[in-house]
Amino acid sequence: MVTAARSAVKQTSSAARFWLFLARRVPQGLIVILIVTLIVFALLHLAMPQGPAQGVLGMSASQEQIDAFNKANGYDLPVWQQYLNFLGQLAVGDLGDSFKLNRPVSDAIGQRLPKTLVLALISMVVALIIAIPMGIYQATRRGKIGDYILTAINFLIYSTPSFFLGLVLVIVFAQTFKLVPALAPQGDTVAEVLSEPAKLVLPVATAALGIIATLSRYMRSSTIDNLTEDYVRTARAKGTPMPVVVRRHVVRNSLTSVIAMLGYYLPVMFGGMIVVESLFNYPGMGLLFWTSAQNSDYPVLIGCILVIALATVIGSLLADIAQALLNPRTRGELA
Repeated sequence: MVTAARSAVKQTSSAARFWLFLARRVPQGLIVILIVTLIVFALLHLAMPQGPAQGVLGMSASQEQIDAFNKANGYDLPVWQQYLNFLGQLAVGDLGDSFKLNRPVSDAIGQRLPKTLVLALISMVVALIIAIPMGIYQATRRGKIGDYILTAINFLIYSTPSFFLGLVLVIVFAQTFKLVPALAPQGDTVAEVLSEPAKLVLPVATAALGIIATLSRYMRSSTIDNLTEDYVRTARAKGTPMPVVVRRHVVRNSLTSVIAMLGYYLPVMFGGMIVVESLFNYPGMGLLFWTSAQNSDYPVLIGCILVIALATVIGSLLADIAQALLNPRTRGELA
């Protein structure tokens, strides 16, 4: 009875700490998003002192046309008033209407975002499948030729810009050997995109290679640290073979930092998708952002940046929670 009561109290205390953690972090995340919107709003106005009118109407637009456009869309108001109006619309879920697409921004993002998430998810799964065994292999063969070769390859990939890496993949696998198409699938829905897996190979490879180079280094470092722990020496002293120790104990403990890193990497993936989608003409949110920047589609730019900011906050929150739950030494942080 006493043990059961202590267990119940402990579970209640853990749940209370978890909710207190969320109560502290969620408002912080909202403040971050608010600051991001303020900075982006100010930068876009500095970059386009006359507002987006000239970018939408063209350089040949007369001053009368620009004035009429600004008045119709509220860009003739002071910047602070425009920002407050934007926050008021955002509070009710209204991101405005696209100047070029003639549709609500929320609809445009809602159609493109699932396809970006699919591409990012596939790339992340592929990266994990390769990066985790690679990191373990390097850690267990530290200082040997295989470790040196993989380290050099990872550093080379990590230091190569993603657009250049994608171009190299296109030249080698699409143009020289003609193994896969150079153009990404052009479907309007996720099902149509997934129906052409061959066209996903190069976009996924371009996005996954950079993640592999990063996560494999984290996995290698974490595995090396765990191999020096006392429980490994104890298991080896009892006669347990090293492969069994690594498989049963070291891998599980080493995955903590990698899993936590996934949350922090979420916004990085969104940023990388802008380059990947633009390079392969993949119809996701990254391509939407790129074309909107070229067309001065002000509302869409704001909407896409808000999504990236939200992904940053959510990813950071999930990473902190995962690290605290998976690592007993950091569970006290949920207080």
